[in-house]
Amino acid sequence: MAISVGLAGAGRSAAELFAPSLVSAPAIRFAGVWSRSPEAAQGLATRCSVPAFGGFAEMLDHCDAVAFAVPPAAQPSLAARAAGRHVALLLSRPIADDLAGAEELAEAVADDVVSQVALTWRYAPAVRTYLDTQVRRAQPVGGTARLISAALASDAPAWRAGRGVLMDVGVDVLDLLDAALGHTALVRAHGDPRGWIGLLLEHEGGRYSEASLLATAPADLPARAEIEVFGPGGSAMIDCIDATGPEALGTMVEEFADAVEHRRPHPLDVRHGLHLQRLLDAAETDLLAGR
Repeated sequence: MAISVGLAGAGRSAAELFAPSLVSAPAIRFAGVWSRSPEAAQGLATRCSVPAFGGFAEMLDHCDAVAFAVPPAAQPSLAARAAGRHVALLLSRPIADDLAGAEELAEAVADDVVSQVALTWRYAPAVRTYLDTQVRRAQPVGGTARLISAALASDAPAWRAGRGVLMDVGVDVLDLLDAALGHTALVRAHGDPRGWIGLLLEHEGGRYSEASLLATAPADLPARAEIEVFGPGGSAMIDCIDATGPEALGTMVEEFADAVEHRRPHPLDVRHGLHLQRLLDAAETDLLAGR
């Protein structure tokens, strides 16, 4: 039986990423769309040939799970309401606007409520091969990351532009360094939250990494998201932008449907999202102190 999934949000990420994946996933029945903008919800629902719900609670009455494409400040309260009704959660990253919101959300999600975070890079086949094969072969003791993009240079949503690169694709960089080099125990940051920032990470097991991030590059500069690790077995590098395509979103929703159907926990769940939020909070604290 297909899993019934509603979509909260009707902005760009909802329309370009989540909705097409929900429409095309064979294991999912796209239940409909809700948004705080009824006009946007109706427009997206019409394009996808699904209902537009007038209220969030109404949508919860018609689905087994909810995919969230809302700003981080709005996600914790909405997701907590869904979790309280034992509705599964496909969460946007970061999972909240601040650490307090992330902690409240994680607390609200009971052990029997399936949750999964949309860390898109981690669902790409090439990224998984990189982590499982190339990184393992390198036996890394450290690594570097470099992200250069124009994602926040022009028409990005206000919340993304206001918070800067760290709360946007910086989350994915932290996550992949964590996956490649081990649980991140400590992060330090310097730079301009809305410009270039540098991160120093300490991983459990005596490994270290550094990252440089910029998301306001000129639009004509090719985007890159390079992760490279080094160790006795050599080096291993991947450009996550080149490696991540539409198939990653398909894998993400397929795994979500499987987890919901079998009530199986996913490794990229709300608690992993909370771990990343703690790293973001530490880095943002350093950036604000530096300013």
